Amino acid sequence: MLRLSEIKLPLDHNSADLSGAVAERLGFVVQDLLELTVFKRSYDARKKHKILLIYQVDVVLSEAHEKAALKKFASQPTVRLTPDTRYQFVAENPPNFPAGDQQRPIIIGFGPCGLLAALLLAQMGLKPIVIERGAEVRQRTKDTWELWRQGKLNTESNVQFGEGGAGTFSDGKLYSQVKDKRHLGRKVLEEFVKAGAPEEILSLSKPHIGTFKLVKMVETMRGEILRLGGEIRFDSKVETLHREAVDADKGEAGSEGGQATAVTLSNGETLYSRHIVLAVGHSARDSFEMLLAEGVYIEAKPFSIGFRIEHPQSVIDRARFGEQAGHPILGAADYKLVHHCADGRSVYSFCMCPGGTVVAATSEEGRVVTNGMSQYSRNERNANAAIVVGITPQQDYPGNVLAGIDLQRELESLAYQLGGADYRAPAQLVGDFLENRASTELGSVEPSYQPGVSLGDLSKALPDFAIAAIREAIPVFDKKIKGFAMADAVLTGVETRTSSPICIRRGKDMQSINTRGLYPAGEGAGYAGGILSAAIDGIKVAEALALDILQ
Repeated sequence: MLRLSEIKLPLDHNSADLSGAVAERLGFVVQDLLELTVFKRSYDARKKHKILLIYQVDVVLSEAHEKAALKKFASQPTVRLTPDTRYQFVAENPPNFPAGDQQRPIIIGFGPCGLLAALLLAQMGLKPIVIERGAEVRQRTKDTWELWRQGKLNTESNVQFGEGGAGTFSDGKLYSQVKDKRHLGRKVLEEFVKAGAPEEILSLSKPHIGTFKLVKMVETMRGEILRLGGEIRFDSKVETLHREAVDADKGEAGSEGGQATAVTLSNGETLYSRHIVLAVGHSARDSFEMLLAEGVYIEAKPFSIGFRIEHPQSVIDRARFGEQAGHPILGAADYKLVHHCADGRSVYSFCMCPGGTVVAATSEEGRVVTNGMSQYSRNERNANAAIVVGITPQQDYPGNVLAGIDLQRELESLAYQLGGADYRAPAQLVGDFLENRASTELGSVEPSYQPGVSLGDLSKALPDFAIAAIREAIPVFDKKIKGFAMADAVLTGVETRTSSPICIRRGKDMQSINTRGLYPAGEGAGYAGGILSAAIDGIKVAEALALDILQ
């Protein structure tokens, strides 16, 4: 089978056009193509008057035709043998562990990282025990809507905590910039499709699912883990990680070395294992405090702070697609923007949600946090994205390892007060923000944030350097996305949880550098950013854990 790339066609074409283009590229007739399947489809919208679809396709030819094509295109990377993208265990064959007296691995957290780690370990026969502080996904959805509709927060069941992780209430993006030579991302997508995700996620260049489909998919994957002998404990919080002292590896940073041996839950029960995956997510602040107190080595790391910005989706569609805006193949337009400020700061768009909503994402009382969410259809009125400024521990929150968390809490508490101390969020029109005046009434853009916004002056919501950087960036972004700086666009604050403010360093064996048997993983540990990269990391730590057991 051959894979052809860079097959370009206009938006309005049919399957015969695609077959014809492939045959023409190869120098054959259509009848020579025994089978044709689309591996990947993207688009090129740089020329709005001539938007093109770009295909990668797999083609089955006769043996003679395949040899002729490979010889003819030997120097061209756009025609090559189709690579094997099937998942392969890091070792020669995936192990199949007997039940016996094998100690069961423990996974703390059931977001994308913990979910895939648990699934892979269950497929190997290791029967993992998953500890999730939040509720199962349907109860979690009810609890989350309580905050959005009634301003009632459940600190253990919300956008951040519960089955499916923070990605459940997001745009459901399933692409990343992770280098993936072993096709682990393909493994993740295939497992998602098995669990009910649309099959198109295997071929679209920027696949997404949306919250409602994610809920059903997560439930199905949970059922498979249970079927394979795994165990999942919801509403169970790890209060203590137990470590026994061992000699620290020479030359490694960190405090006294140890071996993970057990965890104690909030109900007082202790579960014993010398293989523990830590996949808690970026908002498990109390867990980070506990780990630091128990001696696990943690470093502060950079993250970003800013606001959510909302425009009419039609404005973004026109800016990106011109007269083709609204074309069903293109769907709702997205964007990705970055600006390097005169003072050295960087401002960029993050977690862009086409046709979505801005959502309340706090997990702590008396604090306001924003995030973005879209359904699979992406047909809500507004587009939203975070516009954030990168910050670093050395420059912006020096001192203790958890100083980034202290800064997050400070900004989130301030946003709570600015919003009216009832979980409404502070907001300001872009025109007023750029002119440094408080907003008193909305324009043409209706903010989507629930339980509501309180208009005012957002210049008080972030440090002065961040406000200055965002004010510098928005007019620059307007030159790339016409209408981005529209006066009636709405800024809503604050966005503080773009990534984890800490990193739990691990070695090549994927274990904590000073705590053997502890596998820091995913967003919370500082090794992922988004659903797909977190899920890939879950596979990697599951493989490393299995290999360690085999040794």
